[in-house]
Amino acid sequence: MLALAVRRLLVAIPTLLAIVAAAFVLMQAAPGGPFTKERQMPPEIERRLVAKYGLDLPIQEQLARYLGGLVVGDFGPSMTYKDKTVIEIIAEGAPTSAILGLGAMALALLVGGGLGVMAALRQNRLQDYAVMALAIAGVCLPPLVVGPIMQLFFGVQWGLLPSQGLHRDEFGLAYLILPIITLSLPLIAIISRLMRASMIEALRSNAIRTARAKGLPEFQVIWRHALPIALLPVVSYVGPALAGVMAGSFVIETVFQLPGIGKQFVLAAQQRDYTLVMGVVLIYSFLIILLNLAADLMYRVLDPRARTA
Repeated sequence: MLALAVRRLLVAIPTLLAIVAAAFVLMQAAPGGPFTKERQMPPEIERRLVAKYGLDLPIQEQLARYLGGLVVGDFGPSMTYKDKTVIEIIAEGAPTSAILGLGAMALALLVGGGLGVMAALRQNRLQDYAVMALAIAGVCLPPLVVGPIMQLFFGVQWGLLPSQGLHRDEFGLAYLILPIITLSLPLIAIISRLMRASMIEALRSNAIRTARAKGLPEFQVIWRHALPIALLPVVSYVGPALAGVMAGSFVIETVFQLPGIGKQFVLAAQQRDYTLVMGVVLIYSFLIILLNLAADLMYRVLDPRARTA
C-alpha cells in the first residue's frame, strides 16, 4: 500500500499543476478585476496597483510567477484584503471549516450508517420505510431552509444553543452544534441510502451464505462479515464528500455567520481576488486527492480482493 500511496502522490503533482493553470486562466478570463469597483478610482492609482500585482504582464508570465511562488509555499498577497496574505486568510478560516466538516461527517457516518444497517435488516418493514422517508426529506430540504428553522427554535425561542456567530473567548464548540447538525442532514440521508442498498446486497452474497452455513452467530455474520463489504460504497463516497465539507460550506457559514473558508471563497470570487480564489482552489484540490487516496487505501483494507488488483 505504501507503493500505491507514493505513486498516487507523484501523479498528483501534475494534476495539481493542471488544475492551477486551468483555474488561473478562467479567473483571468472572467469580466472585471480586483480593482474594478463601483466607485471609480483614478487611472494612475489603478495602473500602479495593476503593476504592483503583475497584472499588466502576459498571462503566461503571470502564471509562471505564481507557480514559482507555490514552489516555495508563497500563495501571494490578497488583492482585496489590505496587508494580508492568502495563507493568513486561509489559516483564519480553516479551523472553523475543518471542525464543521469533520463534525458533520462523523455525525453523518454514525447516524446514517446506523440507520442504513437498521433499514437493511428490517427490509420492507416499518423501520425501513421510516428510514427511507427521512432520507428523502434530508435530500429535499436544503440547508438554506433547515438552518434558519433550527436557529428560530433552538436559538431564539428555546434558547438552548447559540443561533449564530463564533465567539472564541467562550466555549466555541457550542456555536458549532447547530451548523454541524444542519450540514450533516443531507450527508445522513445519502449515507443511509448507500448503506441500506450495499448492506442488502452484502447479506445476499455468497460469502454471507457460506458464513451462515458454517453456523456462525447472526451477530458475527452481520458485523464481522457483512458490514465490511457494505462499507465499500460508503468509503468511496466519503472521500470527496469530506473534502467538500472541509473546504467550507458557503450556505452554512453565511446562515450561521461563521468565519470559514467557504464564505471567504465566494466573496473572493465576487471581488475577483485572484490569489485568494487560487489558494482555496488549490487547498480543495489537494484535499480531494489526499482523501481519495485515503479512501482507496481503506477500500483495500476492507476488501482483500482489492489488494491483489
